[in-house]
Amino acid sequence: MKPIRIGKISFTNILPIYHFFDGTGLDVELVPQVPAQLNRGMASGEIDMGPISSFAYAEHYPEFVLMPDLSVSAKGPVGSIFLFTKGEELTDLKKARIALTNTSASSVALLRIIMEKFIGATPEYKTMTPDLSQMMNEADAALLIGDDALKAKMTSDLPYRIFDLGQEWYNRTDLSMTFAVWAVRREIVETRKDELKQIYARFMKAKEQGSQQRQPIIQEAMKQLNGSESFWNQYFDGLCYDLQETEQIGLKTYYQYAAEIGLISPDVQICMLDLRESLGMR
Repeated sequence: MKPIRIGKISFTNILPIYHFFDGTGLDVELVPQVPAQLNRGMASGEIDMGPISSFAYAEHYPEFVLMPDLSVSAKGPVGSIFLFTKGEELTDLKKARIALTNTSASSVALLRIIMEKFIGATPEYKTMTPDLSQMMNEADAALLIGDDALKAKMTSDLPYRIFDLGQEWYNRTDLSMTFAVWAVRREIVETRKDELKQIYARFMKAKEQGSQQRQPIIQEAMKQLNGSESFWNQYFDGLCYDLQETEQIGLKTYYQYAAEIGLISPDVQICMLDLRESLGMR
């Protein structure tokens, strides 16, 4: 039997879950990729489980089930999903050209909700590789996520206004925003239940360790991207890795708005695994 292939987002925002994840004794293989690649891998069956864009779950919800209490969310500024713009206000972009990173799905949809639903804008979008200089040469604004966004913001004296999309969502909805969820392909649920329970237990243990032992995580983030200890403390303080009622309400609202502007089906259902006693669906 093949190892269960577990996706891993190749960004520092996932360190509080994966830094302490221990797959010893489990028949698993970790597959590190950016979110857009993980989304495609899960959809094609090349990856069996792991974090994907919350938007990708909505696109393929009949094929996936969510693991409880695991996400990448924020209620307010997320700290690594930025729109860099030459204008002063988002309303200046009503007819602008916006460059979109090719590494994201959730954040692209979130930007479109903010621009099209909340502001009433009709910008032109162009998907590009995440290179801020090149993007701004060809557009009036650029969306970057994850480490690409962090590295760009760390560059001093950028001549751009920077909008945090987590904050923009919160300003308009007063809700949490969930950017990534942990999903499992349904055939894995049906065929490898006992292993899935063990993997989930390891994830929850790693999450607990990550919340209690932040210093090794900060050191790893500083090693990868530089930045000060206080910077990374503030960054991780702004992130939430739960998927409780607060996060689910925000997620359902995000799906509702995405459906209203024609990005996804209005019929998306959040189907959660019950991994506490027996491995069923609820």
